[in-house]
Amino acid sequence: MTTPPGLREQKKQATREALREAALRLAVERGPDQVRVEDIAEAAGVSPRTYNNYFASREQAIVAAVTADREARIAAAIAARPAGVRLAEAITEAVIQQYTNTSERDSEVLLLITSRTALRDAFLDTTAEIEPPLTAVIAQRLGDTGAQTARVLAASVAAAVRIALEGWLRPAGTAGATGSFGAAGLVVPSGSLSDQLRAALAPLAPAFDAAERRTP
Repeated sequence: MTTPPGLREQKKQATREALREAALRLAVERGPDQVRVEDIAEAAGVSPRTYNNYFASREQAIVAAVTADREARIAAAIAARPAGVRLAEAITEAVIQQYTNTSERDSEVLLLITSRTALRDAFLDTTAEIEPPLTAVIAQRLGDTGAQTARVLAASVAAAVRIALEGWLRPAGTAGATGSFGAAGLVVPSGSLSDQLRAALAPLAPAFDAAERRTP
């Protein structure tokens, strides 16, 4: 049973939400390139200094409108799966569900993200945020002896998800390229993201199975 967040944490969450919603609204209204950090802070009713306590750039704030709390939802979905379900399967299904079950607004934001290289890069960088909560939930499943293994496995999942997203967002004519999107411009996601994620995570299954077999 989780403890409800305190008043201070609730205020921080409200501020973060106000900033990312303001960033998205201004980006849609003006275009991402016409939005300054100062504009976002003013629209959210905080100072630029407060803004910098939450986001390092305008791109981070805009992207957060679609990726907010995704890493926590992935960890919660894994923790909710029955103990008899393979850890590899639980993680794969949780990741696919959270990355593909998007609302109409999320789809519109993703279209905006694909239109700018800086936004695409910020979107890809959010995969690193999967690692800490995923480490915790894997360690809980493996027991105290699996702490280091959990961290390695969680980092591997984050890397696999990033690779899948890079493949999904690869611009036309760059088959085989990884990690680079070239010049700014609209990128049309290609293929099934679900299939890309499943394929990227599949090589990790033997490592997860081996870790579970070693668990007392």
